[in-house]
Amino acid sequence: MSRSVVVLDYGSGNLRSAARALEAAGAEVIVTADFDAGMAADGLVVPGVGAFAACMAGFQAVRGPQLVEHRLAGGRPVLGICVGMQIMFERGAEHGVVTQGLGEWPGVVAELPAPVLPHMGWNTVSVPDGSVLFAGLADERFYFVHSYAVQQWDWVAQEPFHAPLVTWAEHGAPFIAAIENGPLTATQFHPEKSGAAGLALLGNWLGTVG
Repeated sequence: MSRSVVVLDYGSGNLRSAARALEAAGAEVIVTADFDAGMAADGLVVPGVGAFAACMAGFQAVRGPQLVEHRLAGGRPVLGICVGMQIMFERGAEHGVVTQGLGEWPGVVAELPAPVLPHMGWNTVSVPDGSVLFAGLADERFYFVHSYAVQQWDWVAQEPFHAPLVTWAEHGAPFIAAIENGPLTATQFHPEKSGAAGLALLGNWLGTVG
């Protein structure tokens, strides 16, 4: 049974490549900014490329924060990719500008302390036990293109909720490469650019949808 997925068009992201990869993984995909379509779909994908502040502005313009809030409140799956992951955190700090994010997770998106930026290319990840997203993929490499990331995780456990599963990678310093948190999942890397491993990961995510 295929799953219906909306790739949210808010003026940022590799929309068509994300849609093609999701289709290859077995989803029925619509690329749209329509709020009602985003609510009705089995899964919602929030892509993102560029600056945190610009992405947040575009996201707010299409009622993205309300869409994500309503979906998560109903346990409806959401997948953030790259800056689409970053805006799920408390705030982003780029070039002296601090922008508020959605605050779904604690953390500040800040520049990586690496001699070469952006971090562009294939990298390994450190996957936690129990990951569904990376099932069968713990030894694979994934494709990153970014200069900013969350480098510190200060989650305070709240009973009876389970702590999110956090996957790490490293470029200059350890940074969060993915999070699995109930209906909210996100990756700093681009699964749509990560070849067979990326398609398998999207397939794992689709297995949690619907």
